[in-house]
Amino acid sequence: MAATASGGRGKRAPIVGINVTPMVDVVLVLLVIMMVSATYIVQQTMRVELPTASTSDGSAASMAAVTIAADGRIFFGDEAVTEAVLIERLRAAAREHEATLIVTADAHAEHGTVVHVMDLARAEGIASFAINVEQAQ
Repeated sequence: MAATASGGRGKRAPIVGINVTPMVDVVLVLLVIMMVSATYIVQQTMRVELPTASTSDGSAASMAAVTIAADGRIFFGDEAVTEAVLIERLRAAAREHEATLIVTADAHAEHGTVVHVMDLARAEGIASFAINVEQAQ
């Protein structure tokens, strides 16, 4: 027997349409879940936005990386640098293009050293920062 619907005065007509609303709802929920989970999988840094009124939110053309070891040594890229050399490298990075500074600090590094490095970068014109973190397992 075919499925029929009552269409009025006792006359029954077959159901010809399929209700796709529940399917669309499920697909949209799955799409949202995949989009949200994809950002957590790809994202390895925690972005920190500093509130300033004079800079824009535009994306950075390149990234400069500073690493702070547990004993307080500072590395620019892979090279150990002094504070004076760090200032010059930050100045050059800011002069060449709008740079994002990625700060990687050991868990036992002093908070004051991290803040000092970020302050030096802001003084040289770098206003966009990313804090490198280890992904929890």
